[in-house]
Amino acid sequence: MSGNSRLPRVLVVNAALAGTVWLIWAMVWGARYFDVLAQDWRVAVTMVFGSLVGGGTSEGGGAIAFPVLTKGLAVPPDQARIFTFAIQSIGMAAASLSILLCRVPVERRVVLYGSAAGAVGVMLSVTLLAPLVPLPTVRALFTMLLVALAVALVVQLRQRGYRRNATIPVWTGRELLLVVCAGFAGGIVSGVVGVGENCVMFLLLVLLFRVSEKVATPTTVVMMTVVSITAFLTHVFVTGDFTGPVVGYWVAAAPVVAVGAPLGAWICTHLTPLTIRVVLFVLIAAELASTVLLVPFTWGMVVASAITLVLITGLCLVLVRQGRYATPPATPDERVPAGAVGGSAR
Repeated sequence: MSGNSRLPRVLVVNAALAGTVWLIWAMVWGARYFDVLAQDWRVAVTMVFGSLVGGGTSEGGGAIAFPVLTKGLAVPPDQARIFTFAIQSIGMAAASLSILLCRVPVERRVVLYGSAAGAVGVMLSVTLLAPLVPLPTVRALFTMLLVALAVALVVQLRQRGYRRNATIPVWTGRELLLVVCAGFAGGIVSGVVGVGENCVMFLLLVLLFRVSEKVATPTTVVMMTVVSITAFLTHVFVTGDFTGPVVGYWVAAAPVVAVGAPLGAWICTHLTPLTIRVVLFVLIAAELASTVLLVPFTWGMVVASAITLVLITGLCLVLVRQGRYATPPATPDERVPAGAVGGSAR
């Protein structure tokens, strides 16, 4: 099905998703919503762009929201992290429903097994790890992960005969174990930073399995949705710290992300794999700049960041050089057809 023929369906689905959120918000909050919006409108404006990034890339809306909230709006880091999970539970859930209802290609095996492992990882991270780890240190190390990914993506593009797969071409116990381990690791990172599941799995899918960015990106969006909802519910019912100003931020921004995230997911389906990479490079550069300028570095953090960058870059380059999954493209122009989901590649 071509992009033009899918357009009416996309409009109907996305309008229905946004309308559902608006209706629920109107029923629950009524006129009080405008009082909340008047107080927290800057958070809502921030999430206009954050939701587009969350729905359309493998970085997640928290990559935009977190630095703006903590430095621009002086929101405490722990509150910003909780808000990230809360707002992604709305925005990325809407984006995921749009992806699935509009039959955007995803790797269903990765969604199933990776999301399950990620949910376990994020629950453990939220309850046991996040309270113990200094957030500036984790933020700096996460930025190094993204920079290493960018380096590997550039190297991969320069490989001769590089091909993109519509799905993981070989599926054995080895691939299942890799997906589960990456999903669990991504959940651990997400529990501390607010994002990470999507980035870690994108790294595995694109660098090792050679899955097209047009499939890997929506796959990681769906996975990050599951992880975000799990983390949000953990904060609500287990740690009990979804309270105070964070609730107001969430109430103000939710109707915005219900529109922006599905729109970002739809825009991603119309971008070429190379364009998606360029967008990622720009976002990673912005992440690096914000980390360098806004995070209070100590010498210990500088050394740890440098070591992390070298190690992760080395790992990424090892993945890039593996030839096990370098199969011919699904189609002559290396585009992934709309029906190529799960284990099929038409």
